[in-house]
Amino acid sequence: MQESYEAILRGDRLEWSGESRPDPARRNRPVAVRVTVIDDSASTGDGRLMSEALERLAASHALPDLVDPSSWQREARRERPATEG
Repeated sequence: MQESYEAILRGDRLEWSGESRPDPARRNRPVAVRVTVIDDSASTGDGRLMSEALERLAASHALPDLVDPSSWQREARRERPATEG
């Protein structure tokens, strides 16, 4: 089973940042890891990627029968079941 932990890579060291951390017994022996670099600019940037995706979706005519988007949205919200909070 693969385990997953949150960390920040600084130079050649990982600093654990999540609540879950590797077992301290592993600290003194090598452990194989796979690191995925998360590109924060895609999620916190100027919205360029989202804008491009929405433009491609609009150009594809994914919803050709949708004449009045605002009306459709109001109707969709009216039909949504109430959730308990």
